[in-house]
Amino acid sequence: MAVAGFNNPNNGDPNKDYPGAITFYVLVTCIIAAMGGLIFGYDIGISGGATSMAPFLQKFFPSVYRKEALDESTNQYCKFDSVKLTMFTSSLYLAALVASFVASWVTKKLGRKISMLIGGLVFLAGAIINAAAQNIAMLIIGRILLGIGVGFANQYILQSFSLLSCFSLHDFLQKIFTLNVVFQLCITIGILIANVVNYLTSKIEGGHGWRVSLGGAAIPALFIVVSSFFLPNTPNSMLEKNEPEKARAMLKRIRGVSNKEIEAEFKDLLAASEASKAVKHPWRNIKNRQYRPQLIMSIAIPFFQQFTGINVIMFYAPQLFKTIGFGDNASLLSALITGGINVLATIVSIYGTDRWGRRFLFLEGGIQMFIFQILVIVFIGWKFGVSGEVTNLPKWYAGLVVFFICVYVAAFAWSWGPLGWLVPSEIFPLEIRSAAQSITVSVNMFFTFIVAQLFLTMLCHMKFGLFIFFAFFVLLMTLFVYFFLPETKNIPIEEMTCVWKSHWFWRKFMPEDRPQI
Repeated sequence: MAVAGFNNPNNGDPNKDYPGAITFYVLVTCIIAAMGGLIFGYDIGISGGATSMAPFLQKFFPSVYRKEALDESTNQYCKFDSVKLTMFTSSLYLAALVASFVASWVTKKLGRKISMLIGGLVFLAGAIINAAAQNIAMLIIGRILLGIGVGFANQYILQSFSLLSCFSLHDFLQKIFTLNVVFQLCITIGILIANVVNYLTSKIEGGHGWRVSLGGAAIPALFIVVSSFFLPNTPNSMLEKNEPEKARAMLKRIRGVSNKEIEAEFKDLLAASEASKAVKHPWRNIKNRQYRPQLIMSIAIPFFQQFTGINVIMFYAPQLFKTIGFGDNASLLSALITGGINVLATIVSIYGTDRWGRRFLFLEGGIQMFIFQILVIVFIGWKFGVSGEVTNLPKWYAGLVVFFICVYVAAFAWSWGPLGWLVPSEIFPLEIRSAAQSITVSVNMFFTFIVAQLFLTMLCHMKFGLFIFFAFFVLLMTLFVYFFLPETKNIPIEEMTCVWKSHWFWRKFMPEDRPQI
């Protein structure tokens, strides 16, 4: 998951260039936004590594430990089948879904500082409780608190990027990549850091390495808490509270330029604020026939993003590799390799999104994922069959499976990973934007929870057929993009009506000569 898109308040004119310097506030805001991505990525990657460590399983999930470490006759597919084990991973995402609605109100009414402070403190508490856990209840409570922190992080990151969105440096950066994709890169780096930490802490003597892994999230959380005392609220949030003079003074302080130089930007911020306040009933609007394409995309894209099966790899990579015959260190090392591939492939997306177009990356990524999922199905089915019993796995076989999974991860990382958030943010007009973005985030979080909670049980019952299940959805979503998703590259939101009107299917929903705001 990532945040739901960042929007320019420059009245839709991409050629406007506002003056500004790289001030302390801009620099720290960039770091905080990056920390938000790192925190989320770290949470995604850390749980799988911790739950693959024998001391952790022995203490909290002894039935899984007995099946995994002591009972060699157990079906490989079912060794990690435990509702409590999956709840440890999935509870974070359900908590984040619920918290995001509360955090949205807090951020809007009380500002970014309070939202950052609450989110950081709750996240810090969750990390400490997880590191000090003595029973399953403490683990679940800690993960729920981490999820609440993630829900708040999404909100203050949105405001942090809105602070940068008019900055002239942003206009330069936007020609190279979008903030959405950069945030996705921060998430993948967080996953990679988690994989490195898991690999190193698994070697700590005494069996307490998992405490270091789970407690590591406290470091970026502490930075966010401390930063909340020094960073101001954004001009946008001050305008929300009808404090225009304070907003003007803060904008001048943030940009590091004169009153005259911020005048054009401040007028545009005022106009954007008034336009936002003028929007009434976005939830009612989105049900109108003319917004049917956006409604469908706000549901279908995040749904398909989760049913690629990627979070199976991100959440449970060590368990998955152990299931197919890797030892403890080998499974963590393989997860580390896939995490590195994830980061590198996201950089490819940064380079190629505006050069090759969204549809090309969606389609290429979908085809590549489908092919290599089929190869994983063939190889796992060949060696494990439906019994899940295997005596010897040659090294070449294990290496080939890791290679197939890495190519699959790379395909997701330069296509459906970042584009699953970028494209929705490019097609939602002002009158439905808040509702559509909420739907996108909610659908993503809900199905993240569903996949995380059910995967290990589905693996036990469906065997290698589970990968057929995900391959089917990869094929379906690729066909969906081919037939129903138009190219959004270099198309302003206000011109998307023309795109929908020219589409063979969506044009029947479009009214005549009614432009979007």
